[in-house]
Amino acid sequence: MRRSAPSDTVNYRMYRFLLKPKWLAFHLLCLLAIVMMVMLGLWQLRRLDERKSFNDRVSAHTHAPIAPIKDLLALPEPDAEYRRAEATGTYEPGHEFVVVNVTQDGLVGRDVVNALRLDDGTLVIVNRGFVSNRVAAPSAPTGTVTVTGRLKHSQGAGLGEPSDVGSATLTEIRRVDLGALSQQFDSPVAPMYLELLSSEPAEPDTVQVIKFPGLDNGPHLGYAIQWVIFTICVGVGWVFAVRRHINEQPGRPPKQRRGPPPIADEFL
Repeated sequence: MRRSAPSDTVNYRMYRFLLKPKWLAFHLLCLLAIVMMVMLGLWQLRRLDERKSFNDRVSAHTHAPIAPIKDLLALPEPDAEYRRAEATGTYEPGHEFVVVNVTQDGLVGRDVVNALRLDDGTLVIVNRGFVSNRVAAPSAPTGTVTVTGRLKHSQGAGLGEPSDVGSATLTEIRRVDLGALSQQFDSPVAPMYLELLSSEPAEPDTVQVIKFPGLDNGPHLGYAIQWVIFTICVGVGWVFAVRRHINEQPGRPPKQRRGPPPIADEFL
């Protein structure tokens, strides 16, 4: 009587193709893709946590009481950013800047920026607000001015973006870069600047307050879910590729398609 081959031997022969070089390369490629996408998903979750922490901090700072700017500038910058500060001084004559290529509420325009000299001689850069390109940018108020604004840290150029050259005379600027603007003055410039909320005397109606940044959580959770889906797709694709190769091996009987169920005799 003929003895059948052990099942473990049959399984080994069926799956030994998985150890071929091209299949090993395929396994490695799938594994690397899965590891990379898992890391990207975790990175998006970390970005989400950072965004939530930032939103909580900004919300707490914006609801804090208004304080003199000198008191807030004495704090570490992360503790002072987005705090509402009050400052009194006079705008420095002969130095006015416009941040070009700015949009707000669907309008294209620029932000008008001046330096406010405090009683101790320190200069505080003030972004007075947004002005549409349809109207002329108004000059800064003269005489003693009391302003209230949000403290912001200096803006820097992103990757591949050009920076303003502070050693040259600036009138049009790309952003509120305190490093570049401080080179335009002989007096020290405060390490943070103000986004104007109110002024006494008031600014003209053509100057709009800079919009408060949105405090949503961003797309990070959606991106993390996408990376999870992509990871599952790679795993499922690997399984289908292996099963398809097994089914196509020579000598393996093709799957029989089931025909329609037999008709009962009573219906004949």
